[in-house]
Amino acid sequence: MRLPILVLHICAGILGLVSGAAAISFRKGSRRHGIAGNVFVISTMSMSTAAAYLALMKHQMNNVFGGVLAFYLVTTAWATARRRDGQTGIFDWGALLFALAVGAGIITYGFEVANSSTGSKDGVPAGMYFFLGSVALLSAAGDIRMLVRGGVFGVHRIARHLCRMCFSLFIATGSFFLAQQQVFPHWLRKTNVLFLPAILPLILLIFWLFRVLFTNTYKGTDSPYRVHEDRAALREQSLSG
Repeated sequence: MRLPILVLHICAGILGLVSGAAAISFRKGSRRHGIAGNVFVISTMSMSTAAAYLALMKHQMNNVFGGVLAFYLVTTAWATARRRDGQTGIFDWGALLFALAVGAGIITYGFEVANSSTGSKDGVPAGMYFFLGSVALLSAAGDIRMLVRGGVFGVHRIARHLCRMCFSLFIATGSFFLAQQQVFPHWLRKTNVLFLPAILPLILLIFWLFRVLFTNTYKGTDSPYRVHEDRAALREQSLSG
């Protein structure tokens, strides 16, 4: 029964890496960005679900946590892009509780690993669990801030979307280029060049956040997804009319 799920995981992972690279490269809010982003969301949801299931069967808790966190990040990133400024719902409250539970679980497991005789589990040091747990808890803090303020607006909504999409892509690239180095030739592994594509999503995240928050590229508009919002408004008007 694991073979079909493994095939799904591999295929969705490859599609997610390609579509994620395309989405992060295209201009935010463009048609190409939207198509690539939707493909990335669907493929990442499939990949992370399959990865968490397979890892649970093998008792690889680091991959379970990584899969669950990637699923949370990509779904909340998608919801942020699709909603209008200042719009929240029951989904956001559920996502907050989910992030708090995941973050607390990862941090707790990290302390167990840190207190073990080796300080690692399946070759993964305790610091990696603390890093993933911190990402989950910081994301939960962002959810709380959004709910208290009644939503996110303008460029801050774009920044929230970018952070979550890029971190979910980082989990995918790190899991492939660093955790699965055995699939690459030995000469390539010795060069340590695989470290670059693994952290590339974080580098691009810094670039896009600077462009969104500190330049005038996206200021003066509600969001780069305004075209989708305008289409939704037109559909609502046509239905009400």
